[in-house]
Amino acid sequence: MSTENEGINEGTTPVPPAPSAPPVPVETPSAAPQPPVPDAGAPTTPLPQTPAAPADGAWPPPTAPAAATEWPPPTAPQAAPPAVPAYATAGAPAAPAYAEPGTHAYGATDGGVPQAGAAFGSSSGSGSGGGQPPVWGASYQQPAPKAGKGRGGLVAALLIAALVAGGLGGGIGYTLAKNDDSSGSTTVSSSTSGGAVKRDPGTVAGVAAKALPSTVTIEAESSNGEGGTGTGFVFDTQGHIVTNNHVVADAVDGGKVTATFPDGKKYNAEVVGHAQGYDVAVIKLKNAPSNLKPLTLGNSDEVAVGDSTIAIGAPFGLSNTVTTGIISAKNRPVASSDGSGSSSSYMSALQTDASINPGNSGGPLLDAQGNVIGINSAIQSTGSGGLGGAAQSGSIGLGFAIPINQAKYVAQQLIKTGEPVYAKIGASVSLDESTGGAKITDQGAGGSDAVEAGGPAAEAGLKPGDVITKLDDTVIDSGPTLIGEIWTHQPGDKVTITYERDGKTHTVDLTLGSRTGDN
Repeated sequence: MSTENEGINEGTTPVPPAPSAPPVPVETPSAAPQPPVPDAGAPTTPLPQTPAAPADGAWPPPTAPAAATEWPPPTAPQAAPPAVPAYATAGAPAAPAYAEPGTHAYGATDGGVPQAGAAFGSSSGSGSGGGQPPVWGASYQQPAPKAGKGRGGLVAALLIAALVAGGLGGGIGYTLAKNDDSSGSTTVSSSTSGGAVKRDPGTVAGVAAKALPSTVTIEAESSNGEGGTGTGFVFDTQGHIVTNNHVVADAVDGGKVTATFPDGKKYNAEVVGHAQGYDVAVIKLKNAPSNLKPLTLGNSDEVAVGDSTIAIGAPFGLSNTVTTGIISAKNRPVASSDGSGSSSSYMSALQTDASINPGNSGGPLLDAQGNVIGINSAIQSTGSGGLGGAAQSGSIGLGFAIPINQAKYVAQQLIKTGEPVYAKIGASVSLDESTGGAKITDQGAGGSDAVEAGGPAAEAGLKPGDVITKLDDTVIDSGPTLIGEIWTHQPGDKVTITYERDGKTHTVDLTLGSRTGDN
């Protein structure tokens, strides 16, 4: 919230306008004074006093000599004004500048990369420091502001208190507002409370109340002290927590991981397994409590555009934050980085307009019934860095989640073996997005063959230079799109590939192979 003080206090008396020219002074008369021209509204003829009746009864009585006092009295002589009037009001203080707290950046990092902070309680004050226009005949002094009445400073102070102290800030705000009420009005409250509030389990509040106890804020720290904050959720009763790979990547080799529940209980954890390509990881709580309640997993294949969504996470370190939105799109091809630039993730994502920010990573995306339909993983930002980049400014309503059907399969593999298993076609494709499809390169990584000998692509007759344009009914417009779509399948699945060669379109069926590990 931004509060601005324009240098004008409530209740300030307006300065009367100055006349266009100063009055002309009247010189002292040397002879009998003549009455000046009367002001508008004054009588034009002096009112005579009634004389006392003469003793001899003569009538009309002789004219009495003029009294020493005239009506209206002559104008007192005035000193001539200065040749050039000074346009400054004597004694008028400069309007006070209400100094307010500066920008407080709540900028938690996500996955080891510092993120842009959110400014709370910032202010842009513009106090007017000049005097008032001139007032002829008297000076105007602006009244000093009354202590405790500056609304801008009060609002900023309450906002900071609310952010720092949580619920306590709300109580302080109410107390200050109540004590500051000088109107003298009296509020009469009803003697009855209206009954207990009941919320249907299907409401956002009902879903949040059920899901929050099974959502944790994760802090990951490398051996040299670097790290960040993310989110995760309870996957089973054994203490396994599902999150993003980029949330815990820094703690994989000799680092430290902790998970904090909304009730404040904090547990040390260890990384069971992580998959860079899928951007999925599993950690396990040490000394896990016996009352863990795993969140119910939904079916991401049945999600429809327009379905309601609820996201839970710790945006910019603000734990246990709940936001809502809808499914904006499905099968959105997304390539994101873990922030280090050393690895990339590919997904055929669920797109949502629920507010997702750095720190939401790894948290659950729920449907209206509270079932997990995805893992919040990436956002599109107006800042540089793109999806998952280091310079993210915050939510602009374009968030992306890994479909839970894919994440569930990956998590189960990580718990079982500690390593991810990827589906593959056995061909290297270009990551250039301007090819109009996924083009098989002339050479593979590290000088290897672009088409793996004996692999699915080779058996299907694919060759370097072929451009894959469809996988089943999904249009393929680039290499990342093809990779993300293949990884929604499991090894052994049969798919139909449509490709172009020498200007002609061909279709072939193949069975996906498998690759274990990230290397």
